[in-house]
Amino acid sequence: MTRVVTNASNLQVIYEDNHLLAVNKRVGDIVQGDKTNDSPLSEIIKTYLKKKYNKPGAVFLGVVHRLDRPTSGVVIFAKTSKALSRMNQLFQEKKIDKTYWALVKNNPPKQKNTLMHWLKKNQKTNTSKVYPKEVNGSKKAILHYTTIFKLDAYHLLEITLETGRSHQIRSQLSYIGCPIKGDLKYGFNRSNPDVGIHLHAKKVKFIHPVSKTPISICATPPKDVLWNECLKKY
Repeated sequence: MTRVVTNASNLQVIYEDNHLLAVNKRVGDIVQGDKTNDSPLSEIIKTYLKKKYNKPGAVFLGVVHRLDRPTSGVVIFAKTSKALSRMNQLFQEKKIDKTYWALVKNNPPKQKNTLMHWLKKNQKTNTSKVYPKEVNGSKKAILHYTTIFKLDAYHLLEITLETGRSHQIRSQLSYIGCPIKGDLKYGFNRSNPDVGIHLHAKKVKFIHPVSKTPISICATPPKDVLWNECLKKY
């Protein structure tokens, strides 16, 4: 499977108003600039807005949150400084509900459970190590998962986060013996053809920071055999 490279013409915009813009991030997209020098979504969206609204000067765009490069799904950006500061506050106050889908090969120990661990980031390897108890430099990580159904060889989990730690879902699921399909970094035995992983940020819900109306943004998983099967069964 050849990876589609995102640009201003094929950007998957799934929500936009005067203050916010959300995209369905493709596998391999980076949200913000990093050492790879690849074009981040933040710059691609600026180009998109500049063209769409024929803006002569610099375009403001604030990064509200991130998704790992091999992950797909909803990412929200702020088009105004007011929206950025208020969205940051909503994240800090845990007033944003995020729902993820993950495909794992091994059946989790329980059909539904809350996982609470402590994670410690290793900057050199860019991985998060999971501990059952607090250790020096670790941060508490809490998620809730439900097994939705079983495909032939995989289980679809729906996950909600209480904390937003680096690689949290990937490392915590791996710790209970359920690495995500394609996630070599956390113990899956084979990579995916597009070098992504089967972790998708499916839905984000919050109260709009300016209009104060309830917002629910959904992103369809990437088109592949397994995700298509999930959508048929769901």
